Amino acid sequence: MYQAVGSPGSRLTRVTWMLEELGEPYEIVKAKQHSEVMYRYNPSGKIPALVDGDLVLTDSAAICFYLGDKHADKGLGPNTVEERGLMNSWLFFAQAELEPPLWNKLKHRLILPEELRVDVGPWTKMEFDREIATLEKRLGDKPYAMGERFTAADVIIGHCGQWAGGAKFDIASDKVKAYFERVLSRPALARAKKREAEAA
Repeated sequence: MYQAVGSPGSRLTRVTWMLEELGEPYEIVKAKQHSEVMYRYNPSGKIPALVDGDLVLTDSAAICFYLGDKHADKGLGPNTVEERGLMNSWLFFAQAELEPPLWNKLKHRLILPEELRVDVGPWTKMEFDREIATLEKRLGDKPYAMGERFTAADVIIGHCGQWAGGAKFDIASDKVKAYFERVLSRPALARAKKREAEAA
């Protein structure tokens, strides 16, 4: 059985959502960021982590890619070398471009010591709007990142959309709004949230 390590309601949801999509059994090991427990799984103390036997994986995008690849028969991972490259491109975009404005706003609103906080609102809005425009172009007329099927890439991108909603970022694209609504309405995400709420 897999162990999903982290705090309910955080990036841990990416891991539990992916596991629910795959229908794989797992347990949640609660651990806060930079806690003694979390340092046992990740030298940086950051969440989440996945335990699969003797293997411990960190970074939510890497975890979701691994799970999709391992359970290739479920259709959430890449099927060819070309798809592997394309999926990695999507995951790197989500982590390096789409997520940073969300994370920077959160850090300066709640996480950093008050003496280090600055008003990053205008900057993060500009960056986020630019990446939403990029996402719209990359999606084109496809229902999902990889085309007709939902994959690990949509878990990571979709979670960014959920985060954006909670952080009050406007989505200035009807196409991207529809995409986020489509992926965030999946029953597996609802099940993951329920499991996390029960573990909290």
